Amino acid sequence: MRDKGGPTLHKAQIITPVITVFDSQGNLDIQGNINVYQFLIEGGVDGILIMGSTGEFFSMHDSDKCHLIDAAVSFVKGRTRLLIGTSCMRADDTISLSNYALDKGADGVVIIGPYYFALTKESIESYYDNVVGKIHGPVFLYNFPERNGYDLSPDIVLNLLKKHKNIIGYKDTVTEMGHTRSLIQAVKSDYPNFEVYSGFDEFLAHNVMSGGCGSIGGLSNFMPEVLSGYVKAINEKNFELVASYQEKIDKAMELYSIGTPFIPIVKRAMVLRGIKISDISTVPFLQATKTQEEKIIKLMKSLDLEPIKN
Repeated sequence: MRDKGGPTLHKAQIITPVITVFDSQGNLDIQGNINVYQFLIEGGVDGILIMGSTGEFFSMHDSDKCHLIDAAVSFVKGRTRLLIGTSCMRADDTISLSNYALDKGADGVVIIGPYYFALTKESIESYYDNVVGKIHGPVFLYNFPERNGYDLSPDIVLNLLKKHKNIIGYKDTVTEMGHTRSLIQAVKSDYPNFEVYSGFDEFLAHNVMSGGCGSIGGLSNFMPEVLSGYVKAINEKNFELVASYQEKIDKAMELYSIGTPFIPIVKRAMVLRGIKISDISTVPFLQATKTQEEKIIKLMKSLDLEPIKN
C-alpha cells in the first residue's frame, strides 16, 4: 500500500532469530529445538531464522549445522517462513552451506560478512559478489558492524542489487534507526520489494512506517505472542494499541542489559516461561546467575508474562 506522497508501506512482520538448544552436555538437542519452533509458531511469528547471531552459529560444528537445517526444514517448512544463517569464515564454506540449506527447502539464507579484520568497501563488495553469485536461491544481507567491524552501506547494497537478483533483503542490527532509514530511502525507489528489517525489536513500528518490513529481533524468542500482537496492531493501523505494545516492548528491552552476552539470558527466560529446553550455551557462554534470574523474573512479572501451559 502507498500513502499519498509517502513511501510504499509493507505488511509488518516479526521474524525470530531463534536460539539454538543444546543438552546438558553441550550437544545439539533436536527435540529441544523443535519445542522452541512449536512455541514460536503457536505464538504467531511470521518467520524463524535459525543459526543467526542469537543461534550461536559461530561456535557450532559443521555437522550440527546440517543436522539442525534438516530438522528445521522438516518441522517448520510450510508452517511459517524459514530462513537459515549460513555465515562461515571461509567463502566456499558459506556457499556450500547456503546451497545445502536451499536444496533442503529453506526459504532463504542470511549472510554476514567475514569478521576479525575490518574490510574496505571494495573488499566487502567483492566478498558478496563472489558468494552470492554462486548461491542458487534467495539471500539476505546481514549488517552487524558492532560484531564484524564494518558497515554494509547503502552504496554497497545498491551495487550488489544491480548485479544479483537473488539478493532479496537486509537485516540491519544497529542502534541508530537513522542508518536503517537511509538504506530504505536509498533502495526502495528502484527495488520496492526489497525487504529491510531492523535487528532490534523496539524499532519494528518505525521500520515499517519508514518503508521497511519490521524486525528480526531476539525478544520474540520468549514472548512471541507479544510481538505478533504488536505486528497485528500495526497492520490494522490500530495506533492506540501500537502505542501500548511499544511501551511493553520498550520495557522488555531491559532484558538485553541483564547480562552480556544476551543469549544465556533469553534462554533462561524461555525456561522460566515453561518451554522444555536446557539453557546451556556453547563455550565460553555461562548460564544465567541466580541474581540475573531474579531480574528476569521481576521483568517478566512487570510484563505480565505467564508460564505457558504444556
